Parts: sequence; C-alpha cells; structure tokens
Amino acid sequence: MFRRKNNPHNNHENDSLPSESKINELKVALGPLSERSLKYCDDACLRRYLEARNWNTEKAKKMLEESLKWRTDYKPEEIRWAEVAAEGETGKVYRAKFHDRNGRSVLILRPAMQNTESLENNIRHLVYLIENAILNLPEGQEQMSWLIDFTGWSLNTRVPIKSAKDTINILQNHYPERLAMAFLYNPPRIFEAFWKMVKYFLDTKTFQKVKFVYPKNKDSVELMRSFFDQDNLPTEFGGKANLKYDHDEFSKQMALDDLKSLSLWGIDQKAEKITQHVTKHPGAEVAPEPMAPPAS
Repeated sequence: MFRRKNNPHNNHENDSLPSESKINELKVALGPLSERSLKYCDDACLRRYLEARNWNTEKAKKMLEESLKWRTDYKPEEIRWAEVAAEGETGKVYRAKFHDRNGRSVLILRPAMQNTESLENNIRHLVYLIENAILNLPEGQEQMSWLIDFTGWSLNTRVPIKSAKDTINILQNHYPERLAMAFLYNPPRIFEAFWKMVKYFLDTKTFQKVKFVYPKNKDSVELMRSFFDQDNLPTEFGGKANLKYDHDEFSKQMALDDLKSLSLWGIDQKAEKITQHVTKHPGAEVAPEPMAPPAS
C-alpha cells in the first residue's frame, strides 16, 4: 500500500478520479446552461473554478455562476478591437508576439504609457486583451504570463486605486487560474506605497503569483529567465530582443483575431460587417495575408 502511495505515477492516476468526479458534480450542480455558457463551461473551465475554490463544489458553483452573469452582462467575447483601439495607441497593454517557455501567451503592460482617463474604457481594453491572450493559447495550455514594465512610472502616471481594484476583481473572480505569473520589472521605490494599498485586494493565490524583478537581484532575474527565453525577452525586461510596439501592425493582427473569435463563439455576424467596422478606425485595417503565428 505504501509503495503504491509513494509512486508519483499512481498518485497522478488516483488523483484524477476525484478530479473528474468533482467536475461531474459541478456540472450537475450548475444545471442546464445556455448555448454560449455551455461552450464556456467546458471541463477545463470547471477545473479552473474548482481549483480556485480548493475543490469545494458549492463555492466553485457560486463563483462560476457569478462569472456567467458577468459574462452575460459584460459580453467580453463580443468586444471588438475597433471599440478599444484608441486605448491601445501607446502600447500600454498588448499581447506579445512570443510565448513563454511553457507556451503561454504573454501580455506586456506599461503603466507609464497611460493615455486616457476613462476607467471603464481602460478596463474594457484590458478585458479584450485577456480574451485575446486566451484565444491565442496553444492547445493544452490555459494560462498566460504578464510582464509589467515600470520604465517612466511615477505617482502621476499610476493607475487609480479603483481601477486597480476593479482589474484585480475581474482577473481573480472571472478568469481564475488564468494567470501563471506576473513579473513586475524594476519598479521604483515610490511604487511601494502604491503596492501596500493594492496588495490587500489580492487573494493568497494571486498574491503568490506576483513577482518583483530587479536587475541587480540575481534570484529574481533567474526566476524570470526560467519563464522566458532571453532571445525573445525585450531589452526592457533584461532580454536581447529589440521589440517595439507598432500600433498599426498590432491593429491588423487584432482585426484578424476578431474574426477568429467570431468563429469560436459562433456569433451570428458576417465577417464582412466586422471587417468594415474595424477599418473605420485608423490603423485597424485587416491584413491581406494572415500573419505568422507567434513563436513559442
């Protein structure tokens, strides 16, 4: 008995049984779902919500039902790049062309590049990009990594506390287990005061995924290098790649991704209509040929 218990392979097999049982239990507890909610609530989704609530079915059910209500009201899968493109002109948040070492999508955030004052539009822009990062995950991968560049950050360019709180709420409650790690690269000392206020909104699991990286701290740099290939990592994060945000190029890719999203969700809207809508915004034209997929 003890030999079998100490065998990692047997442990994995044995653990999968209660996992599947809990997923089926959550399915039954949720009851009938609408077509789009049913598409959202695949087994991988149910597993993420269960993991976020330590495999407590009742708590996971409550959390998931709140997310389904939020998705019904907010409709994140229906946000189109043309609606949020103005928020992205400075590249304050964008999906990188590369993946991390585990094939995860990477979002790059540059808070000093804030260019608008609407909290609602800022959050809508971020939600769009979270959905886009998920859309571009390779098969079998469910998480994303965040790289946060503090170059030029000051108290004058900081995200308002309410916006930070709302962002954390959406990420934790409606995208559970989607974040693998968030690397805060070289934040200035003055950021500590802002962090002391923000960290209280983070649950324990999310808090543990936030890592501060300082160029002179060998351990933190090595941790980030374990997640990213130095050849892919931008120089702003201590890597070798000289990557600059090109809004026109990024807009073309997002226009193509909007068509992919339409197909994924089975939204009854003609591609031609979306394309025409997107091209009304400067720099958001659909590229004549699809771009190459991001390098892993």
